[in-house]
Amino acid sequence: MDIAVPNKGRLHEPAVTLLERAGLHVRDGADRKLHADTVDPEVSLLFARAADIPAYVADGAAALGITGLDRAREADVELVDLLDLEFGRCRLVLAAPEDGGITAPEELSGGTVATEFPGVTERYFDDVGVAPDVVEVSGATELTPHVDIADAIVDITSTGTTLRMNRLSVVDEVLDSSVHLFAHPDVADDPKVEQVRTAFRSVLDAEGKRYLMMNVPADAIDEVEAVIPGMGGPTVMDVAGTDQVAVHVVVDEGEIFEVVPDLKAAGASDVLVTEIERLVP
Repeated sequence: MDIAVPNKGRLHEPAVTLLERAGLHVRDGADRKLHADTVDPEVSLLFARAADIPAYVADGAAALGITGLDRAREADVELVDLLDLEFGRCRLVLAAPEDGGITAPEELSGGTVATEFPGVTERYFDDVGVAPDVVEVSGATELTPHVDIADAIVDITSTGTTLRMNRLSVVDEVLDSSVHLFAHPDVADDPKVEQVRTAFRSVLDAEGKRYLMMNVPADAIDEVEAVIPGMGGPTVMDVAGTDQVAVHVVVDEGEIFEVVPDLKAAGASDVLVTEIERLVP
């Protein structure tokens, strides 16, 4: 089973890191390769342009694909969206020159819009109820309003810095995007596909979590439990030959700073805080 992965750009490294953390270690690295094996003999990687990955999956060249929601929507092919992988977040926005007077998409009726995403753009304007001339460009989209190619653009932005540098302001949000795991419809329910999805989900669920282990006097367990902000009840185990119990619990990373002193005050000792690589419910 092939998983199509972005071969370069801002999505490549986070995608490979996710695969590694999920246990799908890439054999012999992935640099400058079109295809790579993983430690799982049933799973291999196919490296491709992020924009081409939806077509690879839809055509069956790969069973799974890791790419942006924006790219999948632009391709407009039949895919099963299995999981938001929660990286590569960006927005596809309609933007126009700051001094151009365009403040709403309806004002572009009869105008021209430049974009690298003509399919998404045309469907967006269909929903709005206007029909500007949509011009596909392959780069430097933000320059087109300043050289009389377009009245506005539809383009990707993460922070808005590039738009501001080019004296463009956001008129409307077209699509909120991030990287997702997509599957070919015929294999979406395959056990191996579910195994991959579960592995990725376990990495995402572990983000921002920490594992707390501590020793607690048996007669202080109620006080300690009262201050633990865990995902559920803590695990409590007897410590052989002592009057103490071992308490294990998962907590949010942001709560560690305050909760550890509270645990100590309640009677806990030997508090150990560790990172969590994966968390499977």
